[in-house]
Amino acid sequence: MAGIDIAGVVLSEMGCMFLDGTSEGGAMSIHQRSTQKGKVYEVRLRGPDGREVSRTFRTKREAVEYEAAQRTAKARGAWVDPRGANVSLAELSMEWLQSNPAKRQSTLARDESALRVHVLPALGQRKIGSLTPGDIRALVTDWSLRMAPRTVRRMYGTVRAVLNYGVETDLILRSPCRGIRLPAVEPAAVRIVEPRDLIRLADSMPEEFAPMVWLGAVLGLRWGEVAGLRVGRIDLLRRTVTVAEQVTRGMGGVGFVSPPKSAAGHRTLTIPVALANLLSIHLAHRGLTGAEPDAFLFANADGGPLDYSNWRRRVWLPAVESADLTGLGFHDLRRTNATAMVLDGVDVKTAQARLGHSDPRLTLAIYAQATAEGDRSAAEKLGARLMPSTTDPGSAVARPKGS
Repeated sequence: MAGIDIAGVVLSEMGCMFLDGTSEGGAMSIHQRSTQKGKVYEVRLRGPDGREVSRTFRTKREAVEYEAAQRTAKARGAWVDPRGANVSLAELSMEWLQSNPAKRQSTLARDESALRVHVLPALGQRKIGSLTPGDIRALVTDWSLRMAPRTVRRMYGTVRAVLNYGVETDLILRSPCRGIRLPAVEPAAVRIVEPRDLIRLADSMPEEFAPMVWLGAVLGLRWGEVAGLRVGRIDLLRRTVTVAEQVTRGMGGVGFVSPPKSAAGHRTLTIPVALANLLSIHLAHRGLTGAEPDAFLFANADGGPLDYSNWRRRVWLPAVESADLTGLGFHDLRRTNATAMVLDGVDVKTAQARLGHSDPRLTLAIYAQATAEGDRSAAEKLGARLMPSTTDPGSAVARPKGS
């Protein structure tokens, strides 16, 4: 029996089995089925992930042509799972969220919120194969009118990851996230808190939470790391604090305790005498001893971990207002710590270790910001090194010849 030449592929009709439902040896097969309306021809395909999908045709020729086209697409590396034509962005998003069980709960919660609030209301019901760069561009433009550039980039990163997953799973051939111009992100002005302001802020805090200010500023701990400290992690004899847990927010905004997000985040820090004394007073005030190693250093009314949103509204915001530091965030204490280490000449590796950064570039690029004090110090040091004969205020600077 002669073969059928379709799209450059010669397909022998004897190569497919009909009627008995026996599939051909490859990843595709054609089956003839009888229905109340007559015979139909079902093409069965098996994707790279092993899942089988099918499509039904009224004539044998249509089925053969479709199978041949699918084989050609696979040979060219351009095969797209037929299911993609019926998958909505909302469905793909849900599959993507569930595709990485190792993802941290806090990251999962952030991604789920971004999709639910900012992406799916606009494009959730659209079939992924119908999305175009124009659709994504319009979405980004809308975000740019309402959100900060950094937030826009984060939202775009999430939707791009979802659609890239669609490409990886052969549901679409190309992602519509291409050629999209994103708003530029200006470096955020880093707010350095002066010692007198730290004192005023700590004095404005409720007594049971005041040490959190110093743990943030003196040790550079993140809020979640401070909230995750337990009594057993404080060694006043050796003057160390061990960061082994943090409080984060999961799905639905529910807080939970988890390990640091990187190996570098798990660290033991030496603390100054003044901070050790302050923590000793705090433990005594709360009636906490080594007999309760699992008790949180800072807890809610039931002794459990703090909830950030509640703590920020009830404790932090009133304190910064009272201290005349409106707009100050807890993370500014960490930035203050990093900048202080740079100004005091602490080497980058030590600063990196104390801050719990896995990459030293984060220590420099994100936190080590120039200050007026550092600028003045640099000027004096450069002058002393490069113009030593003119450091005497009474001496005259030599003039260039011919002047």
